[in-house]
Amino acid sequence: MNRLFGIIGVLAIAAGAATGAVAQIGVPQLPPQLPRLPPVTDPLTGTLRTAQSTALTDVRKLRVRELLRTERESVESDPDGQPILRRQVGALSPSPEALDRARAEGFAVLRAESLAGLDLTLVVFEAPEGMSTRRALKRLRELDPNGSYDYNHLYLDAGVQAEPAGPVPPPPPPVETAPASSPVARIGLIDSGVDGAHPVLAGASIVRRDCDGGPMPAPHGTAVASLLIGKADGFQGVLPGATLYAADIFCGHGGGSMSLLAVALDWMAREQVPVVNISLVGAKSVLLTGLVRAMTARGHLLVAAVGNDGPTAPPLYPAAYADVVGVTGVDARRRVLPEACRGEQVDFAAAGAGLEAAAVGGGYGEVRGTSFATPIVAALLAGSLAAPNGANAQRALVGLASGAVDLGNNGVDPTYGKGLVGADLHPGRVLAANP
Repeated sequence: MNRLFGIIGVLAIAAGAATGAVAQIGVPQLPPQLPRLPPVTDPLTGTLRTAQSTALTDVRKLRVRELLRTERESVESDPDGQPILRRQVGALSPSPEALDRARAEGFAVLRAESLAGLDLTLVVFEAPEGMSTRRALKRLRELDPNGSYDYNHLYLDAGVQAEPAGPVPPPPPPVETAPASSPVARIGLIDSGVDGAHPVLAGASIVRRDCDGGPMPAPHGTAVASLLIGKADGFQGVLPGATLYAADIFCGHGGGSMSLLAVALDWMAREQVPVVNISLVGAKSVLLTGLVRAMTARGHLLVAAVGNDGPTAPPLYPAAYADVVGVTGVDARRRVLPEACRGEQVDFAAAGAGLEAAAVGGGYGEVRGTSFATPIVAALLAGSLAAPNGANAQRALVGLASGAVDLGNNGVDPTYGKGLVGADLHPGRVLAANP
């Protein structure tokens, strides 16, 4: 109980605890990594379970609040309270005439990217001096009513991680893993940086798309990567031996911008990666809508975390798009995590608690959240797909659903989707006391 209240205290003061240097987007890593999560065992009092759920659902809100407080020169909120980069508006494939009109109004082009794998272009405009971001978006839409314009949103991870712990209990018996029909399966990861030197990843095949400053390993990306393909004594991911295509869109900061997410998706398309794991959450966006449509039209499967904002929270994206596979998390007793989002966006459930994953610099840390259930589903799908193909992707989804364990209400429901998959898998390290 004391450990639980300690975590809640950390979350309550997180809004005043973080610092971060302003770089490309100036987003600090928030909140600080949590202390070891306490086990939640039966019988539970209503107060205890509610306190834990409230603490965990507040994590992303506190991160956003801190971004708005400490980085007000570069970060602000959109009308729905979602974080965006100040004075930046993105456009998908604007016409030459639209570009000319924008420049004539005083807009500057911050970056222009050819997304050749998706047959799109991305342009990020900077608003004229003195013009607000909201006014800038409205004006660009007025100048080009048929165009695709939106804010340059920031997307945050969907899980919490403890500091690397000391000695852990011995691992369970050998882990079952997803069978791969191809001798070299391939899977994508769009996240923060991956520590490829970690023992569970050192021998893995990892193709990187790093930041301008080179590799910037981060806890979240490293943990998810280890659950996907990691392998070492006492540790195994779901699909060891697969080639991981890892794109870092955080670049050392606490969130990834829409513009960098677009570039990462295009890279996955050009590399013909069939399944892409996105354990990130954020706002619905005209830009993201277009990118998701372009990816799924080419036969790619996007697998995303539904988020941890709580059962009554609005849907988070990209998981809430109909063509994206949304994943929720359950505990060792196959109960949905109390902080997990609910709704039609939930397609599958997988283990999202009671595991340890790789930590930056070696060692392991406890992880919890829909972020860490997502790689289980992504790896199961990637094991049966050699290349992007719409028909094969649908067959893989049907096959996965056919083996799912029905939880909650009979049939598909907004809590567990089509049911629990990977029930016999134990990726990472399983804790002795599962939360």
